[in-house]
Amino acid sequence: MTKFRIGFVWRLFAGFCVLILVTAGIVGFLASGFVERETLAAVDRQLENEARLLHNIAVVGLTQPDNSEAQRALREMVTTLGGSLGTRFTVMDDGGVVVADSAEDPRRMDNHATRPEILEAGRTGLGMASRFSRTVEQRMRYLALPLEHDGARLGFVRTSLPLTLLEERLRHLRGLVLLGALIAVAAGLALSGFLAPRFTRPLRAMATRAEAIAQGAYAQRVAVTSHDELGQLAVAFNSMSEELHRSAATLAADRNKLSAILSSMVEGVVAVDRDERIVHVNQVAGGLLDLDPEGSVGRPIWETTRIREVTEILSETLRTQEICHRRAYLPGSLDRHLELRASPLRANGDLVGAVLVLHDVSRLQHLEAVRRDFVGNVSHEIKTPVTVIRGLAETLIDDPELEPSLRQRFLGKLDRQSERLLNLVTDLLSLSRLESEEAPLELSPLDVCDVLEESLRLIEPAGEAKRISLTADWPEEPLLVDGDDEALRQAVSNLLDNAVKYSCEGSRVALRAREDAGRVVIEVADEGPGIEPRHHERLFERFYRVDAARSRELGGTGLGLAIVKHTALALGGEVAFESKLGEGSTFRIILPPSRHAVEPAADDEPVGD
Repeated sequence: MTKFRIGFVWRLFAGFCVLILVTAGIVGFLASGFVERETLAAVDRQLENEARLLHNIAVVGLTQPDNSEAQRALREMVTTLGGSLGTRFTVMDDGGVVVADSAEDPRRMDNHATRPEILEAGRTGLGMASRFSRTVEQRMRYLALPLEHDGARLGFVRTSLPLTLLEERLRHLRGLVLLGALIAVAAGLALSGFLAPRFTRPLRAMATRAEAIAQGAYAQRVAVTSHDELGQLAVAFNSMSEELHRSAATLAADRNKLSAILSSMVEGVVAVDRDERIVHVNQVAGGLLDLDPEGSVGRPIWETTRIREVTEILSETLRTQEICHRRAYLPGSLDRHLELRASPLRANGDLVGAVLVLHDVSRLQHLEAVRRDFVGNVSHEIKTPVTVIRGLAETLIDDPELEPSLRQRFLGKLDRQSERLLNLVTDLLSLSRLESEEAPLELSPLDVCDVLEESLRLIEPAGEAKRISLTADWPEEPLLVDGDDEALRQAVSNLLDNAVKYSCEGSRVALRAREDAGRVVIEVADEGPGIEPRHHERLFERFYRVDAARSRELGGTGLGLAIVKHTALALGGEVAFESKLGEGSTFRIILPPSRHAVEPAADDEPVGD
């Protein structure tokens, strides 16, 4: 308790000190600025008055017929007047040459034409400046006026005073402000020591009773000794203690009821309290979550299950006090889906925990995934050709006398759009077949070279139409993989078709195959425009196009590379590619070699003697 009291006193004192020092600093800054401005203004007024007096004297001296004698008399008068007034006087001609000075021999002084106050006086009629003077070895304030007579400028007069008085006043003022701040800090320390016990005594009493409540003694109360904020805090503390006492009793009774209800349910049920500690687990939930219903009671839910979604949904329900839904996989079985539904548990309107109901919805999840993928990825792809076909068909029906050339053009568009629909459906069926877990590919040993030769033969007409040179390069010996002949041929054909479509006329497309590091590598290289790096990461996604407009114009469905990727994965391999803008692209299908030996076929049955 002593530490708390001392800490509070010092915190209160620190607050006073900060306030006092900040206030003293602001007052000192403002006062210093005010004193400096007022003192400087008084100096400037004195200097201006004396400068005008010097102006009249200098005019008389510089306009005498005997110029040398007049200048000597002027220097004596300036020296005498400057000594009597304590002000330094300087007279100079229009070229800046010093004629007379009250503190220095003019012949030893520099030309003053470039002094700031002289330049400003020449421009505006009055020049002022503050700087350190090397002649008198102190900081000076200068004021200069043009020396004019009968409309002609004869030169300049300048008066100056040391700023010693100003600096002394500022030092004195800062000392007074610092002394006042120290006195105020001492007073703040005394005031903190006087006020702190009035706050710490009731706070210590509340801390003691709060510790007792934490141990389960809910009947603790504190005395209300004032009507200020501390008194209001004591009243609130007593109200909190009473409410905790009632809530604890209600929670104990409702927990018993809740356990009976949860134990009778046939679905998987997990109940937790507000601290996410397990209150009840029935046998179904124990089997689904692989935990002991009896041994897990009282333990945090995140210690008993490996399913992250279970702990997250319970935490979210307790935080938001709303019903939450989520899906999850059972550990070690990606085809087992759980639907999680968590609801808050309340007693007398207060949140006391949450209950989680688990349903095995593996079959429904599979059907929902199929539906969602189909609707999300296909609907917009089908909409365009169907809309075009319908519009063209309505035009042909509504206008039976349509010009033959225009009718033929519309029929050509109908044919292309229907072909696009057919290609889309075909690719969708192929992709669905590759992704289907119920109908996986039937793998058997096959020679990659035979597949490549057939794919190259199928693409040759398209290559000849664009005058694209198709080259082939693979070894004479078989390159065996375990694969599906139709799926692999479609994947290679898709790569060749893309290479021909996006290559310029007269360029080359190369189809190669080789064995590299124990794996079979199929390559399709083109000399097309290449692919920008920003597209590389998403290139094999379904319906993703680098140039959507051009792809649709060329009849692409956006599924070709996705089919290539899923074919390689289904055959236990992978895909890779390299591309540089303006230099072309190279796509690779990398497959593991066949694990089964191919038995040579016998030409004739053996004949016995």
